[in-house]
Amino acid sequence: MNKWIGSALALAAFIMGGVFYGWQGVVLALSGVIFWLLMQFTRLTRVMRMAKDAPIGHVDSAVMLNARLKPGMRLIDILPLAKSLGQKIGDAPETYRWTDAGDVSVEVALEDGKVTRWQLQRPTESPASDATR
Repeated sequence: MNKWIGSALALAAFIMGGVFYGWQGVVLALSGVIFWLLMQFTRLTRVMRMAKDAPIGHVDSAVMLNARLKPGMRLIDILPLAKSLGQKIGDAPETYRWTDAGDVSVEVALEDGKVTRWQLQRPTESPASDATR
């Protein structure tokens, strides 16, 4: 959710709670906002706990990660798919790479915290390897 929309909704809850129920409504709105923030924090810690044991930039299948990516996804949405933190390879735009065991990699570019584009890169086979088969 956009931070401005979230802030506006929280402010509206405080105002409406205060107008309709007085200080008890403000306390109820405050408890709702705190509950929502705790849910977001719990989601973030669960994702980070899952990704902490995996090597940075490693994914089980880069092709499957590539198939599941969608424009507009945030990094916190990508991490459960990859099950690891991406290797940061660029700052403008913010770019991360995940590589699987077969050297197939996915590079994901994020602008304003959202996926704008991604690219699947397969290893190139040299002509010498084709002659030995």
